[in-house]
Amino acid sequence: MIQTQLSCRHHQSFRVAFDYPVIFTRDLFRPSHPLLAKTMDRLKEKRRHRAAVFIDAGVVKKHPSLVSQIRSCFDEHPGRLELVMPPRILPGGETVKNNFPMVLKIIRSLLEHRLCRHSYVVAVGGGAVLDAVGFAASLTHRGLRLVRVPTTVLSQCDGGVGVKTGVNLDGGKNSIGTFAPPFAVLNDFRFLSTLPDRDWAGGIAEAFKVSIIRDASFFEWLCRHAPSLGARNPSITESMIKRCAKLHLQHIQKSGDSFEHGRARPLDFGHWSAHKLETMSNYRISHGQAVGTGVALDSFYAAMKGWITGTEADAIYRGLRQSGLALWHDELERRNPGKSGLEILKGLDDFREHLGGELCVTFPKGIGKKFEAHKINLALFEKAVRRLKQLVSSAEW
Repeated sequence: MIQTQLSCRHHQSFRVAFDYPVIFTRDLFRPSHPLLAKTMDRLKEKRRHRAAVFIDAGVVKKHPSLVSQIRSCFDEHPGRLELVMPPRILPGGETVKNNFPMVLKIIRSLLEHRLCRHSYVVAVGGGAVLDAVGFAASLTHRGLRLVRVPTTVLSQCDGGVGVKTGVNLDGGKNSIGTFAPPFAVLNDFRFLSTLPDRDWAGGIAEAFKVSIIRDASFFEWLCRHAPSLGARNPSITESMIKRCAKLHLQHIQKSGDSFEHGRARPLDFGHWSAHKLETMSNYRISHGQAVGTGVALDSFYAAMKGWITGTEADAIYRGLRQSGLALWHDELERRNPGKSGLEILKGLDDFREHLGGELCVTFPKGIGKKFEAHKINLALFEKAVRRLKQLVSSAEW
């Protein structure tokens, strides 16, 4: 008789703890500012910390002394910090995210200078540069220590404090990337004063997004201060950034799905159409501006479905407009060639594919609460598009 040996199975289960500080400061790279050195030494490892620095070209243009300041910052701590190569300047915006060969170039430079998993990569710039450099750092030796220095409203209150990296490939927004928590996030308010108005307002859109689905009192605060935010009031904007960043960090910590293994992407409220709008415009429309439009459209749709009131939808629209967001873009009316239906609706297919085949879109159900919808009434969404155009065209609010 032939006996079959039973298979042996082990079920492996373990958790890995992540922790990183998010610090708000000003003039991070000024002479004698101790924060960068203290951050790299926060594990008390008693050794010299080797680092490479990458900077957004747009930031260097507005702050021409930044490169020399960063060099001096390292030179002040010869026994603790080592800058392994001159700071590298990268193109910002979607230019860097659409350039996968540049990611490989970053990786090669890290390897050439023999940075190890205890070494640091410091990324200074807007969300796109943080994403691209963070992606490269996460792939090198399976992960170098990333210190993010976000320089835009949007990156300081949203993407810069989170756990994602990513770049675009073959027309897909963030089609490749990793979940890789940073070693630290250092938000320097000094950089905000030189932002173009478009990028200033873009970050406010993300604050409205998270408040609508998570924090009704924050939403009321945003609506009350929208004119001041649009007028670039520094203290009001800094308060907004701190509160918005805290909400994003709380979600990552307490959602139970920090790396989005499930089907829902709750912090992507308003994003399914925003991502499509970006690609349709060949990234002429920035991420923040597109998110503002997506939040407005999904809010009007939610009101038509009875999930929020018409008054609440109007308050969302008014707050976004008073904050300086354009909201209307002609791409919204573009129709599929030779077919009926708006091209923007293809964003639903992209979202569905990203989530494994089942559509799962976050909507508000009352301000400060959310739920997931699995179907979208396309005709009703087209009505939401017409409603948005009507309001913007009439210059109402």
